[in-house]
Amino acid sequence: MRDRVQQVVTGPQRLLVGAVLALLVVLSAACEVRGERVNGTGPPAQDLREEVSVTLARANWETGFFQAAIVARLLEDLGYEVTDPAAQTRTPESFYPLLARGELDLWVNGWFPLHDAFLERELVTGQRVDEPIEPVGNLVAGGAVQGYLADKATAEALDITSMEDFARPEVAEAFDQDGDGRADLYGCEEGWGCRLAIDEHLAQFAWGESVEQTVGDYEALVAEAGRRIDAGEPVLLYTWTPNWTVELLEPGTDVVWLEAPALPGETAPTSVADLPGCAGDDPCALGWAVNDIRAVGHRVFLDDNPPVRRLLDVVEIPGSDVAAQNAQMLGTDEYTDAQIDEDAAAWIADNRDVVDQWLEHARDG
Repeated sequence: MRDRVQQVVTGPQRLLVGAVLALLVVLSAACEVRGERVNGTGPPAQDLREEVSVTLARANWETGFFQAAIVARLLEDLGYEVTDPAAQTRTPESFYPLLARGELDLWVNGWFPLHDAFLERELVTGQRVDEPIEPVGNLVAGGAVQGYLADKATAEALDITSMEDFARPEVAEAFDQDGDGRADLYGCEEGWGCRLAIDEHLAQFAWGESVEQTVGDYEALVAEAGRRIDAGEPVLLYTWTPNWTVELLEPGTDVVWLEAPALPGETAPTSVADLPGCAGDDPCALGWAVNDIRAVGHRVFLDDNPPVRRLLDVVEIPGSDVAAQNAQMLGTDEYTDAQIDEDAAAWIADNRDVVDQWLEHARDG
């Protein structure tokens, strides 16, 4: 057939036909490989390194870098080629739309239920549609506590135990840094789910009229909070765990957790028992749902790669291990991505037995 075509065409036409035939061969081979993988009859996952590349992102809060580095190494052990998560450092606001469009495959920094709002999209008609996004497993299950803290000295001096106390003029005035009559709350960065949640708190409750959120670089805000506390000045801030913040500003010593009402319609637990440094009751009613930290992938990618879904279903990293690594990062002026990768490798080595069980489950189902 090919000889006959060459007899009919000459010059540029011959080059064109040859290129078309070559392209058809490449496309046919690619379709066969992808079809085999989807149907589960292709090569095992550990042999896919040259065939499947996972575009792995990470969140732009450094307390999540460690988990991303661990999962990147586990995916490589499973046989996948993994892009550097540092090359796709994203806010939730930018990550989820890119994931929905298939431009990214995965990250392991989903906070739920805080990120529930990113799982659907609003159309111009006002209707909401589900995105092709799937949370998987529980990387840190039930360990992500979050809420508001005030410096301990001011809280004790003014008898502050709850955010509702900021409805009292003397309390709001004490934390007012810019003279507008409202307490200044060191909050979250633009594009983070917690920034939106804080705004919702301030809009829903009467005490919110006396508080305003300062949005900016979170690390810089916490550093400023530390300087103010050292100088004996009032501080109000939001934070979460696991996080180096509670290493820098220790609850019960430097700061206290303040109770707050939960948003209307909240169904997840918002109270934490035996919380060190709570200024209110036990359990401490923080007003924020205790979150699970979960992997989140594009549904088609996960369907095409069952070993990845099976791996993410079983991976668990203790929150105490994350907190310890975060504290180690805090102890240096500049912590590099190479050092984070070394921390991930050391954690995997220390947990080799359970890691091997995860990998075996991922490969064999």
